[in-house]
Parts: sequence; C-alpha cells; structure tokens
Amino acid sequence: MHRVLKVRALPGYRLSVEFDDGVGGEVDLSERLFGPVFEPLKDVDFFARVEVDEFGAVSWPHGADLAPDARCETLAPRPRRPCGKTDVRLSVVGMGGIVVMGMEQAAACRVVAEAVERGVNYFDVAPSYGDAELKLGPALEPYRRDAFLACKTTERSKEGARRELASSLERLRTGYFDLYQLHELSDVEKDVDAAFGEGGAMEAFTEAKRSGQVRYLGFSAHTEEAALAAMGRYEFDSVLFPVNFACWLKGGVGPRVVARAKAAGMAVLALKAMARGPWQEGDPVRSEYQNCWYRPTTDPREAKLALRFTLSRSVTAAVSPGIERLFFMALDAALETSPFSEAEMDEARRLAEAVEPIFKKP
Repeated sequence: MHRVLKVRALPGYRLSVEFDDGVGGEVDLSERLFGPVFEPLKDVDFFARVEVDEFGAVSWPHGADLAPDARCETLAPRPRRPCGKTDVRLSVVGMGGIVVMGMEQAAACRVVAEAVERGVNYFDVAPSYGDAELKLGPALEPYRRDAFLACKTTERSKEGARRELASSLERLRTGYFDLYQLHELSDVEKDVDAAFGEGGAMEAFTEAKRSGQVRYLGFSAHTEEAALAAMGRYEFDSVLFPVNFACWLKGGVGPRVVARAKAAGMAVLALKAMARGPWQEGDPVRSEYQNCWYRPTTDPREAKLALRFTLSRSVTAAVSPGIERLFFMALDAALETSPFSEAEMDEARRLAEAVEPIFKKP
C-alpha cells in the first residue's frame, strides 16, 4: 500500500496529492462529498484543513479520511525522484527560468501556474537570463512554499557572489534559495580555482548556507574537467551537467561526471537533454528558438527518446529547454515511466551517429 506524502486543497473541492512512489496528481471530490462523515467537507474552509495522518492517509479533523489505496485510477502521474542525500523529491522535469524571459508578466504567471498544476516543483534560474528572475519571482510567489527554487551565479569572488545572491533573492521575491550554484564552471584555473581561492565565491556560499539564505549548494559545469575538479574541493549536494544522448554516446561526455556524483551521493541534474546539435549556418528555424544556443529536438517522438535516455542515466531531473512549447513537450514525454529499453537504446545510438554533439571530449 502506498502512503501519501503531501496533500494540498485546490479550488472546486479538488486535492493535489503526492504518493511515496512519486505518483501524484489531482483528485476531484466535488461529486463524492456525501454521507454524514463527508458532509463537513462541503465547507470550503474546513476542506482546506486537509492533511496527511500518521498512516499516510488524506484526512480532516473529526475522522473524515481517504485511505491511500483509494487512489483515483485517472490520477495523472507526476514522477518525482530523490535529490541526492537530501530529503527532497524533485519533479523529473524542471522548468528553466529562461522559459519566461521576455514574456509579459501575465503570460509568465500562466506558464508557471500550468507547470505547478502538472506537478513541476523544480525551478532553475540565473541572473544572466535577461529578465527571467523578475518574471519568475511574481509568477512563483503563490507556490513558493512547495517549490524547489534553484539559482546560480557566475561571480567567482566572495563579494561578487554575495552581492548577486542578495540581488537574486530580491528579484525572485524570496527569503532563501533551496539550491544555490556556481554557474558555468568550464576552466579549472579561471573558474574552480578562483571560486575556491582566498576571497572566492565559495566563502560567500558557505556563509549563506550557515545563515539560512540557501539550503543546499551545487554547481553547473560544461566540461568534465571542471566538474570533477569542483567535486574534489567540496561536498556539494548536486551537479548540473549536460547529460545528452549525443554527448554521451558519440562525444564521450557525461559518464565520468555521473559516476563520480553517484558514488558521492550527489544529485545529478541534467542540462541539454533535448539538444540535437549545434546550429548550422542559415538554419531556417533558428529564429523560432532564440532562447536556445543549440538546435533543440522539436519532434515529439525524438524529444521523448532524448529525454528518456537522459532520465535513464541515474539523473534526478532534467532542466527543460528555454522554450515554452518544448518545456511542455518535455512534461508530456516524462509521463512515460517504464525502463529505457534496448530497442530505445539502439535508436538513440543511431540518432547520435547522425548528429553532432554540442559537447565532446577534446
């Protein structure tokens, strides 16, 4: 029998429910509130007092409850996975804040609301993404309590990182980040050594963690050398790294980082899962995907294959491309939770041979 982990009341006598196997979704009780036990639930304020009891059941005061094994068969799956050694479970697709960059605020609020409704609890953003912080802050504010908000900085000095952290907190309308990351580590000397040196960004990071401004610390990297070097300097909670079918199978980039992170109990958060290759000169569709510096997979079947490959590599979650349509395409693809098959692996190998990876070993 599965236990309920979280429950939240929604308008219209609906519940948002998450189970201990990662399945989640909405249950509509509007047509089921009958009988003396459930009569009090018709009071909207009383309905909102829903909680999880000691047995993992959905319950209300005075004895009304729903047993965990009474899961609605139509409950839409919202797969989540453990985030490394933490007690957090993340949606397997995270929303990259760049999706809302340049949007009108109303549109940004709509996208975030739909993402939350579809089970997304992981949001990743950075100050280098234009006005994304300013748009994501108000949009995420109503859901902040249940969201896992990750932010990043390219600053390598203590003062620079401290200053950018304060700015990001203000722009995102939050008092803390769930995850704060060194952004775009590429060169060991210029990035890793600088961040870990005297007066480096890591001094600000550890101070922020002690003060409660951040819960967990991580980094993003675009080279295996930088990622492996950073892992050797500090016990990070996560690594955000390209885990992509072409980079892995043809470029040889990814396996060492994932193996090292797995051995250390770090969460592997994936970048570029749906990247198809670098843009070619004169590509006619490039203007449609200006938020992507690489050519993304746009065919739903190919995108599903690419995402499923990434999620089969000991990955907690994959951050979506910075395009609204592709973000929701990734959510659709993630609903398939069966193991990655040998037939799919053969198809991924054929596709990898036909494209150019955006990252590959020198």
